[in-house]
Amino acid sequence: MKTSVPVEPNLQVSAARSPKKSRTFTMQSITPYLYIAPHLLFFLIFLVLPTGYGVYLSLHDWDLLRPAKFVGLENYYDIFFNKDSIDYSEFWNACWNTFKFVIFAVPVLILVPLLLAIAIDTKTWGSGFFRALFYAPSLLSVVTAVLIWVWMFDSNAGLVNYYLAKLGITGVAWLADLPWAWIALVIITVWWTIGRNLIIFLAGLNDIPDDLHEAAKLDGAGKVSRFLNVILPGLRGPMLFALVTTTIDSFNIFGQSMVATQGGPGTETKTLIMYIREAAFGSYRMGDAAAMAIVMGMFMLIVSVVQFGWINRDRSGRKRRTQAE
Repeated sequence: MKTSVPVEPNLQVSAARSPKKSRTFTMQSITPYLYIAPHLLFFLIFLVLPTGYGVYLSLHDWDLLRPAKFVGLENYYDIFFNKDSIDYSEFWNACWNTFKFVIFAVPVLILVPLLLAIAIDTKTWGSGFFRALFYAPSLLSVVTAVLIWVWMFDSNAGLVNYYLAKLGITGVAWLADLPWAWIALVIITVWWTIGRNLIIFLAGLNDIPDDLHEAAKLDGAGKVSRFLNVILPGLRGPMLFALVTTTIDSFNIFGQSMVATQGGPGTETKTLIMYIREAAFGSYRMGDAAAMAIVMGMFMLIVSVVQFGWINRDRSGRKRRTQAE
């Protein structure tokens, strides 16, 4: 005998009976937006709006006196393709000078702070003094830092040539001849900015567990082996961060060459920002200067994307190796 199971009728839940989500803003719901509001405001005012206006200006011909005239992509065409344009040769010369500085300076700005950080990463007396000593120059303005070294690199009365003469070495025209001008600019930049990367590497060294150093010593690893197999892998993240930020800063070199060499000898040390400034406020070609600034920004963006892609690829590769193990 089959028993029937009573079936309840389908009940339609009306919208009136369903719980409604309150649309009123509570203090808890808007608190996160209040925290990010100051940063968002500054981001819009000092980054988004200037960038948008720079793109707009790069499509115009404007000399600050007459109304801006729309020229489309003509300014970009002059930079990349018009060999008769003044911007073609001057821009790419300044661009190549900037790339040379990046190539010369970035490896030194990574290697020297790394070695110094390893040397003073101790608990012995005096390590704090040396940390403050190496970091102190970064507190100076670029003009102050450069003027100190301009005096030291003076061909006639500078301390550098004075001590070189004591060693029997003929005086060098540091700021007037090549390659000495580039060497001087790299030395000035390293002395002035070494503190930031030093602090980054010191923080990274403190995050390396002492157990790894002890295990390496027990395995008979020497200093070079511990540097290659313990310290460098442990500093991978801080080193890549320092590499990205140092490269971006090196692309923006201006004060060192402007104060020390004025772009000389000739135009051999005239950097990209120096030429952009000259085009904007020397020749009053605001549209051309804006276009060159946008192109420079794109170069920096490409380099940053490549470096961050390298970071992500390295992290994903380590993750896959860890999972495989």
